[in-house]
Amino acid sequence: MYKITGKHSFNIVPTEGKSEGLLNGDFYSLDIEKIDAQTWHILKDNTSYYVQWMERNEEAKTFTLKVNGSLIVLEAKNEFDLLLEKMGMANVGVAKVSKLKAPMPGKVLDVLVSVGQEVLKGDGLVILEAMKMENVLKADDAGVIKSVNVSVGQAVEKNNILIEFE
Repeated sequence: MYKITGKHSFNIVPTEGKSEGLLNGDFYSLDIEKIDAQTWHILKDNTSYYVQWMERNEEAKTFTLKVNGSLIVLEAKNEFDLLLEKMGMANVGVAKVSKLKAPMPGKVLDVLVSVGQEVLKGDGLVILEAMKMENVLKADDAGVIKSVNVSVGQAVEKNNILIEFE
């Protein structure tokens, strides 16, 4: 079983080797056609989806997809992750993030924090425009801002360091 969270939360139990399984307890079946190494056409319940794999973060267990032109960031937890979370051990062995990097090329629309400011997990840090969409980049953990390396209007490339934490 996997728990996928994003805008909504889903429990998925896939059938090994098939494009079917259980989604929140209900049976699902997908018709999947691979277009290239990172793009698939998926048909579910007579609805067509073009899904492009954008980014995967193994440490954070997140992945970014473009579905019919819209970016979606999802978090995936397997049964082991869920058990650790239930036992209060979800962050054991996880290194604290010391830098916020640009997840994609874009333009900085706003910087929401300043040096010395304390932030909590989930607080907005930077608003980045990419592919004509505004993306609020959020803190992965609580911390204090050590440096802000970008300004409003600046163009950034993928993996540019935007903010550093103490």
